[in-house]
Amino acid sequence: MSSESATYLAVPTVMRTVILPVLLLATMTACAAPPPTTTPIPSVPATLQPAPPIATPAPLPIEGGLTPCALPTVVAPTPPAEIPGYTQLDPTTGLHMTGRVQEIDLQRYRLEVTGKVDHPLSLTYDDLRCMPRIETRSTLVCPGFFEDVATWSGASLEYVLELAGVQAGATGIQLTSADGYSTSLPVETAHSGDSFLAYEWEGQPLPILHGFPVRAVFPNLDGNKWVKWLVKIEVY
Repeated sequence: MSSESATYLAVPTVMRTVILPVLLLATMTACAAPPPTTTPIPSVPATLQPAPPIATPAPLPIEGGLTPCALPTVVAPTPPAEIPGYTQLDPTTGLHMTGRVQEIDLQRYRLEVTGKVDHPLSLTYDDLRCMPRIETRSTLVCPGFFEDVATWSGASLEYVLELAGVQAGATGIQLTSADGYSTSLPVETAHSGDSFLAYEWEGQPLPILHGFPVRAVFPNLDGNKWVKWLVKIEVY
């Protein structure tokens, strides 16, 4: 009998009854929110229609609004007929599934930026698409479960925070998903030049299983910081 086995047998039955479920729960939630439901829903793929190149707008005072730009039309996707289980592979994208799928009305969508900022923001999907754009091929790591490699594109998080005007003394930000999941990180990390709010995956609008309309991307952090279906950023 190994020392590990002997140690396990030495733990009273009541303690094993309590400890094992707690460890299992911690493992299941290590990278995202609770697993999605699997109710079949008809599939409508996202599309991105061709359009002329988009010029990066210069920032304007908040009172004047953000600079509009010419944008291709986006059709919001719907969930596929079958939704993979937690951490299972999504065959339509080659990415793994986490979180509870959210269907968000694109016309009503707003990303709220609140907390310790001089100018609270309520950003539309197109506001984000007209901001300075970052594109990178990154590996999303969910430790112990999977690693997904893909190209993501979106609005610079540093730019968003500059528009909001982060106040002196702020130490971090909290990101919240439409499914209720939230996570926090230092404000310095949020200000790093490679952090962004992705609205595209492989040159197409984000698949609904993977965060449409917007998810956070932090190339140097684990996947539990890459919040899907992002609806709020609070500076604290």
